[in-house]
Amino acid sequence: MARSAPRAEEVAQQRRRRALADPGIEFGPVVAGRLAEDTRAMLDAAAFGIGCAPGEPADPGMGDRLGAHGAGLQRHKEIAALQSRRTQRPRRRADRQHLGMRGGVVQLLDAIAFGGEHRSIRADHDGAHRHLAARRRRPRLGESQIHRRGRGGSHAGRTIARAGGDAYLGPMPRPLIGVTLDAEAPGGYSKFPWYALRQNYCAAIEAAGGLPVALPHAPDRAAEYLDRLDALVVTGGAFDVDPAIYGGGARHATVVTKDQRTEFELAVTRGAVERDLPVLGICGGQQLLHVVLGGTLIQHIPDAVPGALAHEQPNPRDQAGHSVRLEAGTRLRDIVGADELHVNSAHHQAAADAPAGIVVNARAPDGVIEGIEAPGRRFCIGVQWHPEFHISEGDRRLFAALLDAARGR
Repeated sequence: MARSAPRAEEVAQQRRRRALADPGIEFGPVVAGRLAEDTRAMLDAAAFGIGCAPGEPADPGMGDRLGAHGAGLQRHKEIAALQSRRTQRPRRRADRQHLGMRGGVVQLLDAIAFGGEHRSIRADHDGAHRHLAARRRRPRLGESQIHRRGRGGSHAGRTIARAGGDAYLGPMPRPLIGVTLDAEAPGGYSKFPWYALRQNYCAAIEAAGGLPVALPHAPDRAAEYLDRLDALVVTGGAFDVDPAIYGGGARHATVVTKDQRTEFELAVTRGAVERDLPVLGICGGQQLLHVVLGGTLIQHIPDAVPGALAHEQPNPRDQAGHSVRLEAGTRLRDIVGADELHVNSAHHQAAADAPAGIVVNARAPDGVIEGIEAPGRRFCIGVQWHPEFHISEGDRRLFAALLDAARGR
């Protein structure tokens, strides 16, 4: 007579326990096909103390005797201890880690769970070593860190990254957005030199889904910053780009420079443009971006533009000072979804021209250039106003577009 299904399952479980407890017993190949919808693959279970009967202690050395560590699996063996997801999950983080050879650690993630869909994992002859042997060059993978490992994609708002063909699943991390800082001399906040940044720059980035990080003024570290960033925001401030940098002639009496800040911002912005990293220049940041792209500046608007508006508005910065017209066919116009925006205004300089590679995307009623973009880049836009105040829906959309570009969309 054939055994009943419950009896057969009980016998199979007993055999698995004996195999885990007795180093003389080797696992055989896993029978093809899914054993159950509600299963998970636990590799080298004896090393974790998972899959053992209640009260049985884990034997950390068992994995070595079974060939799961050291040189890896022999080519003719396949190891996969399968256990129901209904059984008790390991309670300690150490119980969820696979101890590889020479002390390396490869953290096991729930690679078979895709939004409730469970997929079995099979260690094939050539891939067994990738699954079970320690890889000294692989860092420990946290669920929020895996989006940069190898080939990747997204699924249900989470990131799937593959290293050597293995799939890992974790939450989608926020893109890292570099934000340049202003610099102040001793006095006021501190008796020593200090950095400054308005909170709403960071708040606008966070609201759009990014993770802002402040960038100290270290020109020789610009490339290292860019290696880690997903996008760059060049901020404004009460200072100007030295006209000697763009061939602007004699310095106007109103021009104030901060040379260390400008040196760093030139280095990090040039590097970002060369790498085609998304860049958003705001106010003074727009002016610096314009110079990096080969443009020149008006040093003082009231002296250069007859009948100019009050671009240094007298009312608070969280209110509109004037309107701007968005140029048809530009990316900024497409992002904002309107022909006109009401913006705040806090500048006395502006872009003076539109050389090759630069497109003017916004102008004030007096003709002053209020925005630029580089169409050949993934995202390279500068605006003369301060969208971080979110005066209009268009401001929010601008930050959202920057974050979309940072995610590679």
